[in-house]
Amino acid sequence: MDLTVIWAFIIAFAVFAYVVMDGFDLGIGILFPTVRVGQGRDRAMNSIAPVWDGNETWLVLGGGGLFAAFPLAYAVILPATYPLIIAMLLGLVFRGVAFEYRWRDPGHRAFWDAAFFGGSLVAAMAQGMTLGALLQGIEVVDRSYAGSWFDWLTPYTLLCGLGVVAGYALLGSTWLIWKLDGGAQKHARYLALRAAIATIVLMGAVSLYNIFLNAEYADRWLTAPEIYFAAPVPILTGLIALSMIHAIRKERNSKPFWLAIALFFAGTVGLGVTMWPYVVPPGVTIWDAAAPESSQIFMLVGVAITMPLIIGYTAWAYWVFRGKVDDEGYH
Repeated sequence: MDLTVIWAFIIAFAVFAYVVMDGFDLGIGILFPTVRVGQGRDRAMNSIAPVWDGNETWLVLGGGGLFAAFPLAYAVILPATYPLIIAMLLGLVFRGVAFEYRWRDPGHRAFWDAAFFGGSLVAAMAQGMTLGALLQGIEVVDRSYAGSWFDWLTPYTLLCGLGVVAGYALLGSTWLIWKLDGGAQKHARYLALRAAIATIVLMGAVSLYNIFLNAEYADRWLTAPEIYFAAPVPILTGLIALSMIHAIRKERNSKPFWLAIALFFAGTVGLGVTMWPYVVPPGVTIWDAAAPESSQIFMLVGVAITMPLIIGYTAWAYWVFRGKVDDEGYH
């Protein structure tokens, strides 16, 4: 068994879990200005109050796992994206502080609502632009980042950032469809349909941009025999997208949310097809960046113990707080 490949899949799983779980939290923040002030916003926040903080566990696991299992990749990616990482962390701080203080400081609730929206938007945009900066390629010389401070700022990274913002809005709106009822649920369906269309359009735009961005990416998707393995991904993505829009229009309850997760999973698979086996395109593979085998074994033992526990308590939290959110909610 190739431990490096195993670690690549572990980190990919952690990143996917973070994107899905914290994605709908951030999505609700992004949609916050469109939610009715008062009970509407209170119920939206109460729908994520029991779980939002625990969702960020996966960000720690993904970032910590990258540092431990692929230290060279960590040492290259962070200097290349420092402004974006700092912006993301500040956004998450503002989101978290606003989440708590809007209940404890009702006299300034409008300010904290704005901070909740702004922090969520900045964090989502920064995450998408970081992904774009990685995909467009990072200049590496002698195992160190050799680019400039603003290499991450391009039309492509901005497009990726907008795609993540739209995707998170989709996750957030479909989560609200599931957790709310009445007029709030109807409004969430209205938002979900528009977020779904924006997400699909932006996913397609980024995918097409990838073909022109890098000749190797184009070969993966357009030449034989690679195309035979890659072709099912966009086909499956299209079917999921159509099913999701149908579920939203037919006023299904939880189905749109699960299909939104499936859409993100299909996008993650497509990302894997595009990048494999590079962890830092265009020249650093997972094997180039991997930690020594003894370190990978040691860490794998720890992950084998902790990851089931994380999955277990996360599942239990979602189970305990299942069902619709009433007016009292968590707070």
